[in-house]
Amino acid sequence: MFERPRSNSQAILVSLDFLHGEDNPLEEFELLARSAGAEPSAVISGRRAEPEPRYLIGKGKAEEVRDAARRTGAGLVLVNHELTPSQERNLERLCEVRVLDRSGLILDIFAQRAQTFEGKLQVELAQLEHLSTRLVRGWSHLERQKGGIGLRGPGETQLETDRRLIGVRMKHIRARLEKVRRQREQGRRRRRRAAQPTISLVGYTNAGKSTLFNRLTGAGTYAADQLFATLDPTHRMVELPGAGRVVLVDTVGFIRNLPHELVAAFRATLEESRLADLLIHVTDAHEPERQEQVAQVEAVLEEIGADGVPLLEVCNKIDLLEEGGPRVEYDSGGEPVRVWISARTGAGLDLLREAVASRLHRGLGAFRLELPPAAGRLRARLHELQAVQSEESLADGGWRLELLIEPARLDSLIREAGLEPDEVIGGGWEGPVSRAVAGGGGNTF
Repeated sequence: MFERPRSNSQAILVSLDFLHGEDNPLEEFELLARSAGAEPSAVISGRRAEPEPRYLIGKGKAEEVRDAARRTGAGLVLVNHELTPSQERNLERLCEVRVLDRSGLILDIFAQRAQTFEGKLQVELAQLEHLSTRLVRGWSHLERQKGGIGLRGPGETQLETDRRLIGVRMKHIRARLEKVRRQREQGRRRRRRAAQPTISLVGYTNAGKSTLFNRLTGAGTYAADQLFATLDPTHRMVELPGAGRVVLVDTVGFIRNLPHELVAAFRATLEESRLADLLIHVTDAHEPERQEQVAQVEAVLEEIGADGVPLLEVCNKIDLLEEGGPRVEYDSGGEPVRVWISARTGAGLDLLREAVASRLHRGLGAFRLELPPAAGRLRARLHELQAVQSEESLADGGWRLELLIEPARLDSLIREAGLEPDEVIGGGWEGPVSRAVAGGGGNTF
């Protein structure tokens, strides 16, 4: 039983600038609050040299927040910083309204957005991690232990019971998420056996990942001008001419100071990025703090071990820029590293498709094979791997195939079929595929 102040959708937003501390923009925090369904009725801001132990924001600011809540009738105080359990409890006692810090607000948004069974489990685990340090206020209405025989109240016993029950539930959730992780790994192994590359969309929340995902796949997933509009990862098989089928994955967006409970709970989901063949890092080209957001995403990728995965940056929302159209930027070796597009209007998507095909074709070779009629199983396998670019029948019942495939993989397949590479490869390996061949003209997903 939690006797906490009742809340409503009216919220007081509190955001201070500390000389030495975390930097969370107020504009982003307001969007977070609205994404959670809150209606900001007042904003309390200010500057402090360092956080204050009792209220974090200082006694004077805390009283200002209390007065604003009473004046506006707000039933919720949202603090754009991390609060300790005691600071959160002290503010609630003073203001007599519900208090949520930045982590609690993000957890609430995730709880609203979770749709799949796995997503709900992940959010529940993160919420329990967060709640486990904040149980004391839940039993403040009961008599507390005062010391002395006959003076022990039921509060202590209930706290220990709750902690034990939460621990049991967290253990149960982790076991179920581990089962989900194993199922995901089985799916990845199947895709690797079928030689289907995986492309994972990553980026700061509200950068336009889901809009781009819908443009490329026609999936129709939910996309809105909200933070964390998409929570559950979505997979779609798409066709990329010249590269075959690929699996495109839309993942949860990142944000500044993403709660560690969420990173830990969503590790199974985030593994999709760590084990992808290519990351498409979607950024908001119109965002003034774009570079800071890029740094935040790179920090999370490093935390989950995905910093070594090949990455293609996509600068989205160029339709909001006053100048500059769709274009591709290349590195010194001629590889595409950055594509400027608009997912909303579709501008530059052809350039993006060509750049993706080029990056996926790195290490592939162009071959011409002449297979005898007895090699029908090898021919079928090459078609299954989407490696066949063209085919023509021979007079003896065999086939002449033009392929795009990794040299080592082709060599292995030929030997598994009981043939020698020199017997079937006509004209030899033509060398690495150039960017023009990889991208092709007018390739579409």
